[in-house]
Amino acid sequence: MPSSPKLKTLIVIVGPTAIGKTALAIEVARHFKTEIISADSRQFYKEMEIGTAKPDLGELTAAKHHFIDSHSVNTLFSTGDFELEALKTVEEIFKNHDLAIMVGGSGLYINAVVNGLDEMPEIDLKIREKLNKQFLEEGIVVIQNQLKEYDPEYFEKVDQNNPQRMIRGLEVYLSTGKKLSSMLSATKKQRPFNIIKIGLNTDRAKLYEQINTRVDKMIALGLVEEVKSLSEFRKYNALNTVGYTEVFDYLDKKISLDEAILSIKQNTRRFAKRQLTWFRRDEEINWFQPNQTEEILNLISEQLKKV
Repeated sequence: MPSSPKLKTLIVIVGPTAIGKTALAIEVARHFKTEIISADSRQFYKEMEIGTAKPDLGELTAAKHHFIDSHSVNTLFSTGDFELEALKTVEEIFKNHDLAIMVGGSGLYINAVVNGLDEMPEIDLKIREKLNKQFLEEGIVVIQNQLKEYDPEYFEKVDQNNPQRMIRGLEVYLSTGKKLSSMLSATKKQRPFNIIKIGLNTDRAKLYEQINTRVDKMIALGLVEEVKSLSEFRKYNALNTVGYTEVFDYLDKKISLDEAILSIKQNTRRFAKRQLTWFRRDEEINWFQPNQTEEILNLISEQLKKV
């Protein structure tokens, strides 16, 4: 009997912001001569450059990337949309390569591709309208506190500075009486490919130092000017994110520039902590330090022999 065809493999590289995921993904892509899918929900948007720490021109040239500058901030691009489009892209890459790489720190987007999303319940649009109105009139803290009370698991998982994510969790609970956290990948979908998961982490003090250095670099590169140029888009959800909301507060004269920079650093550190909390729950992730490229390539090669 002829042997069955070998399964293709998706290598998933995860970890907190500023840890060095992009550099590793490029090394792995070059070693295995393949392409990269970005699963960073902020790098999709072409108008947002400096504050999203996108791969630079040299990095984009070193390996082909997908989902960088793929959408505009005024386009609604949901986790479900990403699941469908990313799976199509994986399929395309597999036509010419045995491996594909997905890299990013957005746990929901990674989860959508690896495990699939459950069908989301019908939402009472009046509840959504009421919550949006409440956010505009009373601010995000009121929304955060409600979500923390009703669905603390979801609250801990997502970007707490993202009003759309906060409202999403609340509207599901208030419409159905069920927690959104209990609906996320309750049933794991089988994918027609093998998956190898690599996680990067390092000493917390070192990570925080790298985050602070990255923020200082963003400011030096012109983050304030970039945010100023995006004022007309500030109502869109894509701009409700760390690095942009703080600079908008500075431009609105609510805080000084020094305060804005400190806030960006603090909020980014909190975000990194939440990312690690999310990824640590996944027992399939093989954890490494960012400088262990050789060990990572060896592990991937060994795992590929078993496929």
